[in-house]
Formats: sequence, structure tokens, C-alpha cells
Amino acid sequence: MLGDIHASAVLDLFAGTGALGIEALSRGAGRVVFVERDRAAVQALRSNLEALGLAVPEAELRVGDALGALRTARGARETYDLVFVDPPYSQARELAGELSVLLPAVLAPGARVVVESDRRAPAELPLAVAQRKRYGDTTITIHHHLT
Repeated sequence: MLGDIHASAVLDLFAGTGALGIEALSRGAGRVVFVERDRAAVQALRSNLEALGLAVPEAELRVGDALGALRTARGARETYDLVFVDPPYSQARELAGELSVLLPAVLAPGARVVVESDRRAPAELPLAVAQRKRYGDTTITIHHHLT
């Protein structure tokens, strides 16, 4: 669905075990920043990165809250070409408001934001929708940052 991501800077929010970001690296992304706060998920993600020999600068794990990580990235003037947003489904709708405020500051021109959420309570962002797919109860929306 994403096409070419070669050399992209990727931010994987709510990274879990890191599957999305690791896949991005395997497809040529230049760098992935993984953000996760759950202890068990962080342990699994660390193990996955170590097993694959992935480390800074291509793979960086930031332990903490996704919204806090966005604030930090904004303050550091970091930008990303691709952002994965896969929050807990029960929190997706309520997080959408804060994500809508924080995300634009870290998006490079032409960036894409991939959001996974429950189709009954989607995380709606005020970004142009490039593509939307439904898989059972899950909706994947790819947004395109136009500026």
C-alpha cells in the first residue's frame, strides 16, 4: 500500500513489538524511531531489534508515551516522511484530537501517516486521505501531508 519508502525517516508510534517499523527497515527505510511505553512490549521490541542486529542510528527505541514523544520531536525540530499510528483501539478516538495538534509539526513535506483503528471508533485526523482499507473490524487509513 505504501510503495517506495527507500531512505525514509519513519516514526512508529505505539510500536508494540516493532513489526511495522521493522518491516519499513526491511523495505529500505533509512531510519525508524520506535515509541512504546508498555514494559512487556518494550522488552519484546528490544529483543526483536537485537535479534535482527538493528541499532542506532537506523533503529532507535524511545521508551515512553507517544504524545510526549511527539512533543519532544517537535521541540527538537525532527521531521518524518512516514508515521505509523497504531494506538490501542479503545483510545484511538480520544487520542485523535491531540495527535491532530502534534503530528503536523513533525511531518516532512509530502509525508504519509498510516493510522490503524477500529472501524466503529476510528482515529480521525485532519489530513488528506490518500487511501482507506477495511479488514474486518480494522480500518487502515493512509493520510498524505500536503505541505
